[in-house]
Amino acid sequence: MSELKLGIIGGGQLGSMLSTAAKNLNIKSVVYSDDKDAPAQKFCDEFIFSDYNNKEKILELVNKVDVITYEFENIPFETLNEINKLKPVLPKPSVNRLIQHRLAEKDFINKLNIRTTRYVSIEKKSDIETLEDFLPGILKTTTMGYDGKGQYPLKKIEDIKSLNIDFSRGYILEKLVKLKKEISVIITRFGNHSYEIYEPIENTHQEQILKLSKIPADINKKILEQSIDWAKSIAEELKYIGTLCVEFFIDRNENLYVNEIAPRVHNSGHLTINAYNISQFENHIRAVCNLEKIPLKKISNAKMINLIGKEIIQYRENPKLNENEFLFDYQKTEVKEKRKMGHITTLI
Repeated sequence: MSELKLGIIGGGQLGSMLSTAAKNLNIKSVVYSDDKDAPAQKFCDEFIFSDYNNKEKILELVNKVDVITYEFENIPFETLNEINKLKPVLPKPSVNRLIQHRLAEKDFINKLNIRTTRYVSIEKKSDIETLEDFLPGILKTTTMGYDGKGQYPLKKIEDIKSLNIDFSRGYILEKLVKLKKEISVIITRFGNHSYEIYEPIENTHQEQILKLSKIPADINKKILEQSIDWAKSIAEELKYIGTLCVEFFIDRNENLYVNEIAPRVHNSGHLTINAYNISQFENHIRAVCNLEKIPLKKISNAKMINLIGKEIIQYRENPKLNENEFLFDYQKTEVKEKRKMGHITTLI
């Protein structure tokens, strides 16, 4: 059999780690990104820099690879759909289109009889003025936005007056839950009722950016089982191929809610590189390239801390680590505030 070649759209840290996982499986990776400084070019076999709507360059990618995946969900659906007519795109583009739209995503989850926070569509500022029972809440753009971008916390109706918001875009208002903690479940689906599932991961955010993830999560058996069941139901209904992350809220009354679905490998799963025999990245490659499914084995409990902005500098200057600590520098050239620059995983 000739050597498999995988196309990865998006060149951030997830693309870097997917490229590394592909290399370990003797699969060549070609990364396509609209960022000329994309860090993944330092980890892949070949790099193509261009806009996501450049048909000529997209065709160049298609002609170089056997199958294509992507590292983030805000790639134009039209681009993925056109590629899919020529080479398989996994997960399939229709998944991406659904999850790019927060309102459609929430409707989809609720139709599976899975609980989400209460939510309502907002088309104009005056829509909010009658929705006091949805406050305190968070106003989010229905498309785009991550790590807190495009999100506006609202405690009371008056707060809307102080916000400079462009209402030509669609919004969703979500009622805040009385939050006890956040967890995520990472699942790789290989085919019908064929999965590998990582144990729930407990997450802590700072300024709406993930700061700390750890296993095991401090949750009861009911929450553990329910979160895994819901993740399975979502992956199965989507007929998903690859690694998927479902993010959950747990309220003070021990009720579970789905917050969001990420149709890709996920930041909270970085600890799987060191804590399991097969990482979320390798499992994603195995699923989309139709390779053997290997049963997961947990090696160790673990915690992962994101290095944000200038926090990376001390490790670049003096990378002293204990033998149970693992540093991942994403090799981003520009250090920016609130930018994920790397992470440290500690086996416990």
